[in-house]
Amino acid sequence: MIVCGMDECGRGSLAGPLVAGAVIFLSPIEEIVSLLPAPLRDSKKLTKIQRQKIFDSRHIYPISFALESVSVEEINRYGIAWANKEVFLRLIHKMNADKYLVDGNIKFSESNIESVIHGDSQYPQIMLASILAKVTRDQTMMSLHTLYPHFNWANNSGYCTKEHLAALQVHGLSTLHRTIFANTALSNVH
Repeated sequence: MIVCGMDECGRGSLAGPLVAGAVIFLSPIEEIVSLLPAPLRDSKKLTKIQRQKIFDSRHIYPISFALESVSVEEINRYGIAWANKEVFLRLIHKMNADKYLVDGNIKFSESNIESVIHGDSQYPQIMLASILAKVTRDQTMMSLHTLYPHFNWANNSGYCTKEHLAALQVHGLSTLHRTIFANTALSNVH
């Protein structure tokens, strides 16, 4: 049975796209793990350097992978719940598998798609997908930083930090902010 693991990055961010990765192992897990330059675990449990090393050598692993994103415009138009489901559906169209394991608690009507709470700590395919998605999104936010350096996306990746909130209060929202998220964060500043 061909299993595809999927995970997203950036769901709770105030700015930037939602990015997701999908991974299918083409060799036994032990062989893939032996090729990795860092431990295989959820991206949040690795250092930036470890994630980058794994990402940089992704083409040498016996895997099939894909990345997909949902833009800020789409998130602002349809909402984050829609975007979170949509990014996985887009990946499924790119990956041919018998079963799709999605990290989280999203409801899918398709019988071959299973949501797994804390899947990124249980399934190696989801772990690797989380790393690919995180590094890709961080790189995207680094490049977007040059457009709006005062928000310091190179360091906060668009998430709600004190610095990011202070910049929002001074400069207002950019075209790359998620309107509802950013306005809600601003309304909670005292």
